[in-house]
Amino acid sequence: MSLRHHEISESRHRILNPITEDKLMLLGAICNPQAGQRHLDLACGKGEMLTRWAQAYGTGGVGVDISEVFLTAARERAAELGVCERVSFVRADAGTYQADAGGYDLVSCLGATWIGGGLAGTIELLRPALRPGGLMLIGEPYWTEPAPEAALEANGMEPDDYTSLVGTLDRFEAAGMELLEMVLADGDSWDRYAAEQWFAVADWLRDHPADHPDAADMRDFLDHARRTHLEWNRRYLGWGVFVLRPRS
Repeated sequence: MSLRHHEISESRHRILNPITEDKLMLLGAICNPQAGQRHLDLACGKGEMLTRWAQAYGTGGVGVDISEVFLTAARERAAELGVCERVSFVRADAGTYQADAGGYDLVSCLGATWIGGGLAGTIELLRPALRPGGLMLIGEPYWTEPAPEAALEANGMEPDDYTSLVGTLDRFEAAGMELLEMVLADGDSWDRYAAEQWFAVADWLRDHPADHPDAADMRDFLDHARRTHLEWNRRYLGWGVFVLRPRS
């Protein structure tokens, strides 16, 4: 899935993953951030977590993303919620961004662990920025049951890209992290995330000429996304945000 695919298909999303607004705020209640604490969000998308938590808890921080389209939306959201003075957004490759060492009480990457080449690498990207006693949030898919080869092929995945929930726990522990809590997406929130993308792409195709440079690619993307979600991902693929802390 290319950046262009993301920008078109998620044009109507505020949260760029399968978590709902209620669960995003539940996650905030679990983490219980305090006024004045700082939050680093790598691959922040449209910045909904940073801006909503800044409004609700008085936190501040930095969101990093490669998409200027998403960052424009994030800055507009910060202005709408009145938190522009507390949060900022940086256009950069989240995989190479140099954050202040030990500068953040919360560090996160929700659903974009490809920035570190996988789960373990993304933990290592985030770890140096975390203050002692701080929390790390990782959003990651997992297999709800062993996925057949056809599901892997349809998603362009290798067998070890993701694992089961308990296998995800094993990966956290191998990286020296303790799993404290989790908030998982459910089937309905997965459907809402996926289906809203179909509608957005279908409308984009309707509103652009058939000979537009992106038209054929977006049509293929839409056809593939619909079929893959309905045939494979609704059954086999889960997603959650995991609250972690470095083990003593």
